[in-house]
Amino acid sequence: MSSTEEATERSPRTRLIVFFLLVLTLVASLVAGTVTTKESRWSPDLALDLEGGTQIILSPVVEPGYEITSEDIAQAIEIIRQRVDASGVAEAEITSQGGSNIVVGLPGNPSEETLDLVRTSAVLRLRPVIDYTGQVMANQGLTPVYSTDGSPLTDDQIATAKAIADLNGDGEISTEPTTEPESPSSDAWITEDVLYQGLTINCQAVDSRLQNTYSEADMPVVACDPETGSSYILGPTELDGQDLSDANSGPRVNEQGVAVGGFQVNLEFTSEGGDKFGDVTTRLAGFQYGTAKNLFAIVLDGSIISVASLKEPILGGSASISGTFNADQAESLANQLSFGSLPLTFEVLSEEQISATLGSEQLVNSLIAGAIGAVLIVFYLLWQYHGLGVLAVTSIIMVTGTSYLLISLLSWTMGYRLSLAGVVGLIISIGISADSFIVYFERMRDEIREGRTLKGAVEYGWSRARQTILVSDAVNFIAAVVLYFLAVGGVRGFAFTLGLTTVIDVIVVMLFTYPMMQLLVRTNFFGNGHRWSGMSAASLEADPVYAGRGRVRDSGVSKKEARAARKAKVASKGSTEDETVVSVLDRPEKSVNKRAGKSSTKASRKTATEASRQSASQGAASASDVTTDSAGTPDAAVSNGSSAAGSATAAGDSGSGKPMTLAQRRAAERRAAKREEN
Repeated sequence: MSSTEEATERSPRTRLIVFFLLVLTLVASLVAGTVTTKESRWSPDLALDLEGGTQIILSPVVEPGYEITSEDIAQAIEIIRQRVDASGVAEAEITSQGGSNIVVGLPGNPSEETLDLVRTSAVLRLRPVIDYTGQVMANQGLTPVYSTDGSPLTDDQIATAKAIADLNGDGEISTEPTTEPESPSSDAWITEDVLYQGLTINCQAVDSRLQNTYSEADMPVVACDPETGSSYILGPTELDGQDLSDANSGPRVNEQGVAVGGFQVNLEFTSEGGDKFGDVTTRLAGFQYGTAKNLFAIVLDGSIISVASLKEPILGGSASISGTFNADQAESLANQLSFGSLPLTFEVLSEEQISATLGSEQLVNSLIAGAIGAVLIVFYLLWQYHGLGVLAVTSIIMVTGTSYLLISLLSWTMGYRLSLAGVVGLIISIGISADSFIVYFERMRDEIREGRTLKGAVEYGWSRARQTILVSDAVNFIAAVVLYFLAVGGVRGFAFTLGLTTVIDVIVVMLFTYPMMQLLVRTNFFGNGHRWSGMSAASLEADPVYAGRGRVRDSGVSKKEARAARKAKVASKGSTEDETVVSVLDRPEKSVNKRAGKSSTKASRKTATEASRQSASQGAASASDVTTDSAGTPDAAVSNGSSAAGSATAAGDSGSGKPMTLAQRRAAERRAAKREEN
């Protein structure tokens, strides 16, 4: 066996091995996931419409007289959607309600970090520390009035705090500094309002700790550090989330870049933000190291998430936030900061578990509809393509099974959830796959009709069908990509499954259907063109035109047509003439047309008739020039080009009855043309 034959022999088997290795990899991954997580990974998680989940209703908190616009709500919905998508939660539903509220539906049982992505506004502000609240209270001899058990302040406690904070005794809590502050770190920012906050804030109670969440950016504030339970008096905001260009999470490292345990959020400032941050850190580094004014605080939604001291200015345009983060919390915070803060501050109006909006009944009905469609496709393929239909059905099973395994894997590794729209995309993929196989089989049948051998039809049919299949799948994939990026909600689920199954269809056709066809054509059932194989030349009404060794066996005209034409011609000639009939039924080839032309063809026909009559009168070829079919009908040698070739069969082949070679046909043509010139 030659090296080329060995390569051809190995090629389909190699492709099939690659395909089954891919399938086994998917199966092994799901087995590993089931073993390691102690949960079954053999079925994908379902979306909100099929399983239910958690619904959160957010209501905006605004100052009296502020008018909420539709642009504010639309921007808030988009930011929340980006946060949720970045966290890996798929098929979330986020809509507006009543023109101001936002309804967020999260499928399944979302984690606390995911819920925080929705609950929090993520207003980031960098403020300088003016002083420790406790130190200021002690210096001025003031004692906090809040309860140690964290219970809300009573009216008497509030009145007491106001009386203590009202230093000038005018009965009002002033927010204006008594003197003009020189910088955001100036003690002049410690106003009566700041003292009141220091007297009433309780960092041990959550409700009290967040009471200054919605403070103005250009005013001082008292904020709590949840990590230490301490509170700080902070100056006006010097940088905010608008000055950030990017945020990402990673392991916590020291100044030398060595991991020290824990996680941190890395911040990248814009060009303008980097300059502002450099100016702020330069000023703070000028204060004595370790004092309150040497500190700056990063505040998120009114709560301090990091306090840092400075030995030297930070001029690189980047910073990091470190704290008691775990990996999920650091990633969640980075997502919040990356997509920016909400244009409005929201509070959670309600949070509850909801049932599936559609439920399992609709899923069952959809699967039944898909099963009916699949059964109809199977019957059609078997009726139309017989044995080839079995291969098509097997290929569809491979596409469907591989799609299911891959979706289950993505559900585990990426949090993908299957919605009803996604199920529709999977059902449509059955038709897309069947279309690919039909294109290939029809191209292959066309080659058989044109006279190719069955093995040749498999290869030439594939070369013709491959480009059509790739172009068709490319169009489907591009449409799916456009839908995925331009649509939201359920339409994205449909687009995702459509694009995924389109890619799988290409893989199955390339690595399974085509190599299987190469192997099947080597079997007796398919290779000999059994009538139920779907590749029978007789069933396709095809007559092979090539007899081997340069010989043409037939022109491609069907036997029935050739036989009927010969009978009609014999009847028109009459029984008195010779029964030698030269049938000119062949379709002229391009090579013959180029040599002889139309005039040469007419002359050759006339010359052939005269030659046959002359030979008949001489008695040389009266019996040998005529071949008879099984029905006793006279039959003549048939050429593939023109009737000049028929002349050569009658006069030059001495009535052998064998098909002419290509050289004999061309020689007959030349002789006919020469007679015409003479």
